[in-house]
Amino acid sequence: MVTEITEGVRVTVETEYQPEYSDPSQSHYVFTYQVAIENNSNFTVKLLRRHWEVIDAGYPQRDVEGEGVIGKQPTLEPQQQHQYVSGCNLKSGIGKMKGTFLMERITDGKQFRAVIPEFTLIAPYRVN
Repeated sequence: MVTEITEGVRVTVETEYQPEYSDPSQSHYVFTYQVAIENNSNFTVKLLRRHWEVIDAGYPQRDVEGEGVIGKQPTLEPQQQHQYVSGCNLKSGIGKMKGTFLMERITDGKQFRAVIPEFTLIAPYRVN
């Protein structure tokens, strides 16, 4: 588990390799990651956009950008949390991801980028 705090918004990520959906003989490795976004600021904030950098060892970096997360743009009051699970597939079985969420404070419209901490994606047998 990794955590980063930006302007009172805490982003925590946990990952898990999914062997039942992976096929190493076909260079197909599937991972899930659970993201928790916790608003520890004094302001109500809304998640507008996401930007991910996906690094797959030996392959070009992929950038993923779009509105919200899994089809939602959650608004978080102070001390509220939003969690979701998503996934990523790699060809090498070894990689990492990081990124940002574009957040907006509701009271004054100030936007800022909450950092999504870098996390690794490693198929367990690749560790040896």
